[in-house]
Amino acid sequence: MVQAVHRAVQILRELASGGPRLGVTELADRLGVAKPTVHALLRTLEIEGLVAQDRDSSKYQLGPNLVQLGNAYLDTQELRTRSLTWADGLANRTREAVWVGVLTGDHVLIVHHAFRPEGAVQILEVGASIPWNTCALGKAIAASSPATVRDGLLAGELAVLTGASMTDRKALAGHLEEVLKAGYAVEDQESAIGDAGIASPVFDRSGEVAGAIGIVGPVERMLGESTRQELAVAVRETARNLSRDLGAPRRAAYAPGA
Repeated sequence: MVQAVHRAVQILRELASGGPRLGVTELADRLGVAKPTVHALLRTLEIEGLVAQDRDSSKYQLGPNLVQLGNAYLDTQELRTRSLTWADGLANRTREAVWVGVLTGDHVLIVHHAFRPEGAVQILEVGASIPWNTCALGKAIAASSPATVRDGLLAGELAVLTGASMTDRKALAGHLEEVLKAGYAVEDQESAIGDAGIASPVFDRSGEVAGAIGIVGPVERMLGESTRQELAVAVRETARNLSRDLGAPRRAAYAPGA
């Protein structure tokens, strides 16, 4: 590990999570690094457009060139590219918003968002990062991942976003077994009060889980007795077709319960 690069990444992460603006002293305290070192790193990042300094407060914030890097990642993300048509189709079929996500560490990164066809103004969630244990996407991915990955997620920190967030490791492990059998995962107000989600895993050409696709919306509309199963079938079928589009072998593309 190159220490300077590691510290520069830490600065970007601090600005992303603790911002919107932080000063040299604040960053030095958070990183446990001398202020001259932090200042030198910030100046280098500023030259590269990865951070920007506010003229009034002299504090730093994330820079515009990070957007270019993020967009470049999305443009080369095969699951996102392949999911565009399938996500639109699922949104039209279910009349709900569709998210496509990949696992990054212990969070799910939203790489594509198809808006609900009708309704109020909606906010684009591409780039949002959600703790894996609090969303249907994360649970669908974890349930279908190799045991080493699944066990590592269960052993790590389990986030609490609402009172419904699952944090009991034994209960969560049992829940993942149920998800694996059913072929889809359900989120019931675990990320945000009033919101729900249904998601299924997507597999790549190697047969490994590549991410997940799912729908999100108000809990009363998503998890009603008359609609939940119908929506789950739609999500599961779309995930299966997207997996096949990615070249997944038949045994992987047809998830349990499909």
